[in-house]
Amino acid sequence: MTSPRPLEGVRVLDFSQIVMGPAATQLLGDHGADVLKIERPGTGDIFRLGLASVDEDGLLHPAFSSVNRNKRSCQVDVRTDAGRELIYDLVREADVVVNNYRPGVMDRLGLGYEKLAEVNPRIIYAEGTGFGPQEDYVHKGGQDILAQAMTGAMSHKADPSHPTLIYPISLADYTAGMNMVQGILLSLIERERSGAGQKVEVNLYDSLLAVQHQEATIRLMRDRDFNWTQTPLTGTFAASDGEVVIVGAFKPNPLRDICTALDMEDLSARPEYADFAEQSRRRPELQKRLAEAVATFTAAEVIDRLEGQDILCAPVRTMAEAVEDPHTAPMIWEIERPDRAPLRTIGSSIHLSRTPARFRCPPPRLGEGGEQALEEYGIDPERIRDLREAGVLG
Repeated sequence: MTSPRPLEGVRVLDFSQIVMGPAATQLLGDHGADVLKIERPGTGDIFRLGLASVDEDGLLHPAFSSVNRNKRSCQVDVRTDAGRELIYDLVREADVVVNNYRPGVMDRLGLGYEKLAEVNPRIIYAEGTGFGPQEDYVHKGGQDILAQAMTGAMSHKADPSHPTLIYPISLADYTAGMNMVQGILLSLIERERSGAGQKVEVNLYDSLLAVQHQEATIRLMRDRDFNWTQTPLTGTFAASDGEVVIVGAFKPNPLRDICTALDMEDLSARPEYADFAEQSRRRPELQKRLAEAVATFTAAEVIDRLEGQDILCAPVRTMAEAVEDPHTAPMIWEIERPDRAPLRTIGSSIHLSRTPARFRCPPPRLGEGGEQALEEYGIDPERIRDLREAGVLG
């Protein structure tokens, strides 16, 4: 007998789109929550068709599919009185409302926290924005790359002479989404004691600052910068058949051990490399010596030799190589879809021994499952038909 998932019975109304909010609600859905995605009639989440190509059915972009499994979709025109009244009725039966619009958008629609808390005092209202409600940046659109730039994340470089680069992954979006999940779960636990809901606020800016906790604290307390990639024995090095990353740290004398592994003279015995300060000052020439030694071996040989000396190292791989690694296999979820190719994506990274996450249904087509969900929320079928005929429901 399968144990109930931790969040079974928790109802989530998901107004979010793109990455931050959908990543959060997907994780809730993975662990049993009933997630109903509320979308604009006719177009829906702009991530559905927001990138360069679509998948074979012409409807679901793989990027959209990566953050929208285990959900149903309902098209509601919330700009209409009838649409808002429908949402209020859903909120009365829901546990969580999620959105990641700019500050003030949901209030203008009549769907802000204060209004929905009047409708249901137990509601947990999670809001994700780019920069929070403070007036200084409230006008700015929230986007991952902007947060990288403004929080200093983009300034971290292995070499100061290198150009400033954008992290090419959803670093801020995903981090903020996971912070949102934490806030929702904390609020659900607290509601068991108090009986009251509350508002959860997360934003890209704060989330990316928090990721840089070490760097920010050193700057605040020591008035200097710290960068792991600029430590003297850390870097990427080209072997004869690929690249290897080395992290020469957390040992009394990592330079000596690296030299032993690579059949080099013990550079730590030289006065110019005798301690961390000297190694840091001469980092370019030291790294050049290491690079020359690494280049004489294959990547596998370098890793084997370094691990023999308990030095942290790994091959630098492409995404194609990473997803083909047998170690990755448990993280790849696949689900059949009627009349379409199977969906293959990355599953939940949270592994529970007794109640694991589960891939229950693929990302919904626009409006898919919505009518059934409305009936489960107690909406009369005749009312559903009337709303659809009036254009309130898509």
